[in-house]
Amino acid sequence: MRKALIAVAILTVLAMVAFAQQDKSKRASPPENAKCQFADGKTINVDYSSPRMKGRKVYGGLVPYGQEWRTGANEATTFDTTANVQIDGTAIPAGHYTLFTLPSEGTWKLIISKKTGEWGIPYPGAQYDLARVDMKKQELPSNVENFTISFQKADPKSCVMNVDWEKTRAYVDIAEKK
Repeated sequence: MRKALIAVAILTVLAMVAFAQQDKSKRASPPENAKCQFADGKTINVDYSSPRMKGRKVYGGLVPYGQEWRTGANEATTFDTTANVQIDGTAIPAGHYTLFTLPSEGTWKLIISKKTGEWGIPYPGAQYDLARVDMKKQELPSNVENFTISFQKADPKSCVMNVDWEKTRAYVDIAEKK
C-alpha cells in the first residue's frame, strides 16, 4: 500500500512539472501582455491569457453577468505598476495585483485584488479587494475573436486600459499620480 501511495505521489509531481513546463504559447488561450509606459519611464504591465470566441456567446453566456470573472483564462490576470496611479480617481499604489472584472449588461466593475499568485478561479473574495472601479462600456462595430487587453496613450501621464471581446469594449482611464 505504501509503495502505491509513493508511486501516485511521484506521478502527480511529474505531471505537475510537465504542465508547468509546457509551451504556454500552444495553449488554446495563449499568454498575452499589455503595457503602458509613462513619460518618466514608470510602467503598468498586464499579463493575461487570451481565450477565443469560437462562435460562442461570451457575455451573458460563457462569462455570466453579475459574477466576478478572472478577465481572461488560465492563470489569474496580473496588474503590475511601478507608478502610483489613479484609476478613474481611485488611488492604486505601485505594486503587484490581480485583476478581475464584474461584467453586467450595464456598468462593469474593475476589481483590483491584493491577493496574488492564484489560478484564475475561483475569485478569492471581496475581503482581498483593494478597489472596485466603474468601467465605461461601448459596443464595438464587429466581433473581436481573441480576448484582448490593450492600452491607448491619452497623454504622457495617462492611458486608457481597454478590455475587448465579442462586441464589447469595457475601459478605464488610468493616470500616474505624483
